[in-house]
Amino acid sequence: MRVGERIAVVGVGNDFRRDDGVGWSVVARLRERAETRPLPPGTVLAACDGDPGRLIGLWQGAALAVVVDAAHAHPGTPGRVHRLEIEAECLAQPSATSSHGLGLGEAVELARLLGLLPERLVVYAVEGAETDFGAGLSPAVEAVVEPLVSAVEDEITRFRNRVSGRPA
Repeated sequence: MRVGERIAVVGVGNDFRRDDGVGWSVVARLRERAETRPLPPGTVLAACDGDPGRLIGLWQGAALAVVVDAAHAHPGTPGRVHRLEIEAECLAQPSATSSHGLGLGEAVELARLLGLLPERLVVYAVEGAETDFGAGLSPAVEAVVEPLVSAVEDEITRFRNRVSGRPA
């Protein structure tokens, strides 16, 4: 693997469904930070509504894809973050599901069947409290946005270090 390979960071959701906008908020903050601390060349930041075809298109050909999405878990703890690392050959059912009718799980399975998964896919699923119509995250979910931004940056750094042979 070459160090210059593409990295895709995708925030999944809907900014007008309260906590479902957490992925978009993380991507927006990453864009703001990148103005003063640029991300590695080849890093793409994108927001997506969760449509499986669009998700696959965004991560296709990426060496690393990091996806941030809202999730429902029963019982749920708003603001709890689940980190899932998905490998093409070893897919497991996550304990939390996407807050979309069709979305991440279907995109992963379809991409696996078509041979279009990124080399490495890391998902941060955030348990939400509110998905009613409206803007703004609940306090519990808003509180995890900055730590998630840092986690995504760390994910990218660890990946770059690993592919360049530097210690993590």
